[in-house]
Amino acid sequence: MLKQRVITAVVLLALLLPALFWRTPTPFIGIVLVLIGAGAWEYARLNGCSPIACIACGGLCVAACAAAWASGWVQRPLPWLWALAGGAWVLAGAALLRGGVAGWPGIPRSLRLAGGLAALWLAWLAAAQARTLGINFLLSILVLVWMADVAAYFAGRAFGLKFSRVKLAPGISPGKSWEGVWGGMAGVLVLALAWVAGDRAWDAAVPSLYTRLAATGWWLLALGALFLAAMSVVGDLVESLVKRSAGFKDSSNLLPGHGGVLDRVDALLPSLPLALMLASYARP
Repeated sequence: MLKQRVITAVVLLALLLPALFWRTPTPFIGIVLVLIGAGAWEYARLNGCSPIACIACGGLCVAACAAAWASGWVQRPLPWLWALAGGAWVLAGAALLRGGVAGWPGIPRSLRLAGGLAALWLAWLAAAQARTLGINFLLSILVLVWMADVAAYFAGRAFGLKFSRVKLAPGISPGKSWEGVWGGMAGVLVLALAWVAGDRAWDAAVPSLYTRLAATGWWLLALGALFLAAMSVVGDLVESLVKRSAGFKDSSNLLPGHGGVLDRVDALLPSLPLALMLASYARP
C-alpha cells in the first residue's frame, strides 16, 4: 500500500507541478478539468447510477466546465456567482450534516446529482480563476486546506476528547474530534500570518489570498482563514457522508493507494469557491 501511495503521488506531482508553474494557466486548468470529470464519474457511482449514466455525468460536467472556459468565465470577475456558491455551501452543508448518513438517501437522486455536479463545476471554475489570478494566490488556498488537514490530524491525535466530551461527527467520521478542528484552525491562522509576512518581505508580484484579506483588515484575514478552515472540514464530512451512505470506503480506485479523486479534493470543493468569494470583496 505504501509503495502504491508513493508511486501515485510521484506521478501526480510530475503532472501537476509543471502544469502549475507553466508560463500560462492553460495546462493546469486542463488537468484539473480531467480530474473534475473523473470526480463527477465517481460521484455518480456513489449515488447508484448505472455505468453509462456515470460516464454521462462525467461528460456533462466536463462539457459544462469547457463551456464556461470557452465563454471567458475563467477571466471574468464573478462576485455574484461566488456569493451564491458560498451561501449554498453554508446552508446545504449544515442541512446535510444535520440529516446525517440516514438523511442522504431521502433526497431525490436527481437533486443529489445536480447539486454534486454543480459543486464540482464551481470548484473547477474557482481553481481556474485562482490560477489565472496567479500561482501565489492559488497556492495560498491549496496550502490552507492542507494545513487545516495536517494540523487537525496532529491536534486530534494529541488532544482528542481531552477538552470536549463528544466527537465532531461520530455517525459520519468517527475519527474526527473538536480538538482536531480547533488545531486545524490554529494552524491556518499561523499560516495566514506567515504568508502575509512572506508576501511583504519578498514583495510578491501577485498577492496571496491572505494579503488581499489583510489589506482590507486584519479582522477579515482572521475571520476568513477560520471560515475557510471550518468549511474545508464541512467538505470532508459531506464526502464521508455520501460514501458511508453508499457503503464505500473510497470514492473509487482511480488513484492507487489514495482512493479516488473525490477523496483527495473533498475539502477543496467548498474552499475554492468560498476563497474566491472572500477575495472578490477584499481589496485587490
